Amino acid sequence: MIGTTIVNIFENVWPMVLIFTTILISMRVVYILKNKEPFYLYKDLMVLGFIIYILCLFHVVTFQDVSWSTSNFIPFQEMFRYEIGSSLFFKNVIGNMIMFLPFGFFVSYLLTLEKPSTIFLLSMITSVCIETTQLTIGRVFDVDDIMLNIIGGVCGFYVYRLIHKMKEHLPRVLKKTIFYNIIMIIVLILIVMYLYVIIESGI
Repeated sequence: MIGTTIVNIFENVWPMVLIFTTILISMRVVYILKNKEPFYLYKDLMVLGFIIYILCLFHVVTFQDVSWSTSNFIPFQEMFRYEIGSSLFFKNVIGNMIMFLPFGFFVSYLLTLEKPSTIFLLSMITSVCIETTQLTIGRVFDVDDIMLNIIGGVCGFYVYRLIHKMKEHLPRVLKKTIFYNIIMIIVLILIVMYLYVIIESGI
């Protein structure tokens, strides 16, 4: 289900992602050459990944059909409607948490956060903005989505902190830039292979 959702999103946003990526990479290359700055591939890929994530998030929260639902201003009312383990539970409860997990991870990385309070606040501000915007464009407002988004954002923070702690205990040779660059390239290859397998299998 998650794989299919990811593929469906990319099928709709790839033109926008391609254009944004081309513009940003071109500008970044010119900037590096002009200012003779050192180039760290993994850092630029992280920033690019965050931008692509935001583009995908924008599509999910503004273009998906929600005509079957109504606004909910009562905490826990919507999330307790679904039977645990059902497809609707995974889509509307787990899905809303997973949707904000990358937000928590990327923001924590870019801001080098050490405490969850900041990502809690930023996740809440972002989610409230999303839900309010949805309400004004003819979609629905759901207070449960805000709570689930915040949980997802905080989980993303702890994923970042876990990776950060693991990095601190790496041998000195594995803390070099080339190692991080290789890891990022491997991650990109795995993501592309994963999407290719899903598309080919028709899942």
